[in-house]
Amino acid sequence: MTRKCVKWHRAPMLAGLVAGLAPAAAMAEDLSAGDTAWMLTATALVLFMTIPGLSLFYAGMVRSKNVLSVLMQCFAITGLMSILWAFWGYSIAFDDGNAFMGGFGKLFLAGVTVDAMSGTIPETVFMTFQMTFAVITPALIVGAFAERMKFSAMLWFMGIWLTVVYAPITHWVWGGGWLGDRGILDFAGGTVVHINAGIAGLAACLVLGKRRGYPTTPMPPNNVGYTIVGAAMLWVGWFGFNAGSELAADGVAGMALTVTQLATAAAALAWMFSEWISHGKPSVLGIASGAIAGLVAITPASGSVGPMGSIAIGIASGVICFLASTKIKRALGYDDSLDVFGIHCIGGIVGALLTGIFCAEALGGAGFGGDNASIGAQLWAQIVGVAATLVYTFVVSFVLLKILDAVIGLRVSEEDEEEGLDLALHDERGYIL
Repeated sequence: MTRKCVKWHRAPMLAGLVAGLAPAAAMAEDLSAGDTAWMLTATALVLFMTIPGLSLFYAGMVRSKNVLSVLMQCFAITGLMSILWAFWGYSIAFDDGNAFMGGFGKLFLAGVTVDAMSGTIPETVFMTFQMTFAVITPALIVGAFAERMKFSAMLWFMGIWLTVVYAPITHWVWGGGWLGDRGILDFAGGTVVHINAGIAGLAACLVLGKRRGYPTTPMPPNNVGYTIVGAAMLWVGWFGFNAGSELAADGVAGMALTVTQLATAAAALAWMFSEWISHGKPSVLGIASGAIAGLVAITPASGSVGPMGSIAIGIASGVICFLASTKIKRALGYDDSLDVFGIHCIGGIVGALLTGIFCAEALGGAGFGGDNASIGAQLWAQIVGVAATLVYTFVVSFVLLKILDAVIGLRVSEEDEEEGLDLALHDERGYIL
């Protein structure tokens, strides 16, 4: 199969996988051992991104009195989202439905049997691969409200958010919904994962308010070593995220792996040099943050752009996310504790929009999605997807948080915040002094 005949567009492929599955016995002969082995590996890599990758990345950036709280939040989210995905999330996202949400035919994994197939891989593998996306997306939001939300409120918010925000938007893009029909290019989750989590994080930090003492009280990271190790784990795991989203061991997966590496390297260097020029010295936290920005931005583009396009996306995301997480954040005054909005939402927007440009074959890409026939048409499809995700997720998240605040309260007391959430909420210490 030549590159020209490959459309690196995930949404139609996923829609086909989840619509009209043939009887299991008839499809079993289509199973590819190579594709299945790769997808088993990719699924483990994406889970590795959350525990331990994201957990350590976040744990190193908070103060020492809150290190266990973010580790606990990520771990608990992994458990809760896995169960809810099996109960109803997978069905809402990928069962046949309408343009806005899937049906209920796969509630409690009905029909997802040992013989059920999704293309050339078992449906159990496809379902679990998608489950790991449903795990990491709400876990990303944790960084926006770190050090001040009640653990119980966090669990309620994440459980409902998966149901009313994440699963429907997944259906919009990958499950046969309206954005997929418009030909949006989102290979591995620029809108579904990163813009979605980033704008929900902004809603959370606005509803909760600033941490006590922010921004006048110094709040340095407790262990940058944890953060750089976590970032390295995320970088490695991201190959499962992006290359795995091809759902096959083929040339498209290979290109997705290549552009992921190049964009991440370019973004890490772009952030490092931006910080060096701006502040006089490059920091370890900065280069780690730049790498994550590049990983975020290449995610929607990884199945659609070529190597040089990926480097351009990496450079743009490194510089723009640096500005968003430093100068713009300070100017606007919101307390996004670990820069979820500045890196994930802004990086996701950069990647999603630039996908619409660099996917063009004339620029080394794989071509346009759906019926789009020009850069202008593809860019408009990307803009619609970005705007719809921003508006829907922010409004629903904001309202949900307000309701939960009125019913059970979102924020810990001033005394608990001062003491630290490790002791106040979990009766444990991350460090023995």
